[in-house]
Amino acid sequence: MIEPHPLVAMIHAVPAAHRIAEEAFAREFPQATVWNVLDDRLLEDAREAGGLTGALRRRMLRLIGHVVDGGARALLLTCSSYGEVVDTARALWKVPVLKSDEAMFKAALAGPYRRVAVVASTPPAVPAAAAQLEALVPAVRPDRPLDIVTALSEEAAAADDAGSAARRLADALHAAGGADADVVLLAQYSLTPARDALAGLLGVPVLDGAGAAARELRALLTPDERPVTPAAAVAP
Repeated sequence: MIEPHPLVAMIHAVPAAHRIAEEAFAREFPQATVWNVLDDRLLEDAREAGGLTGALRRRMLRLIGHVVDGGARALLLTCSSYGEVVDTARALWKVPVLKSDEAMFKAALAGPYRRVAVVASTPPAVPAAAAQLEALVPAVRPDRPLDIVTALSEEAAAADDAGSAARRLADALHAAGGADADVVLLAQYSLTPARDALAGLLGVPVLDGAGAAARELRALLTPDERPVTPAAAVAP
């Protein structure tokens, strides 16, 4: 029996992701009952440790166990830096557990794009996102070439508004040699407000992970309903 309002838990590392993910679910999966869990030291502790440690992985798994024990029917990690923990979680629990940008990466790989740019404003998100994207290539597009370019702008995290963040991300992409990318992927939910402005600056589609994740979980938890048409920012 399909639950009318399935409980979906989301674990966040930054407060901004909470709001952005809730907005995406309100738009794409309004039937869901959303449960937000925030640990705002996850990214800082990873930076100080130089990456994910065994202790940090165990900490994330404890958070996942907490929401599963609380009745969550599905789980979304909105922090891309902790994506690798999802593979362990999937082996431990039977509920769907999504990496932050997995659905977005699948959509990009299934599309007509040859050169894909990944942009971020926090250092751990860059290798984590690139690794996730590359790992999906054999399953999603094994017979088509793919060129991935990454760009980091820590200044974008401190920008005063979405337009300023978009300009700093665009500058970083130009500096990394990725201005000619066919599509740009936002490696963090916190960058979603800059999506439309960045698409306008670059003249190419810019995809975000929150909406894609909401659509995928809606398809998993309410399979009898008609699918929602994906929304993405596409520059005119």
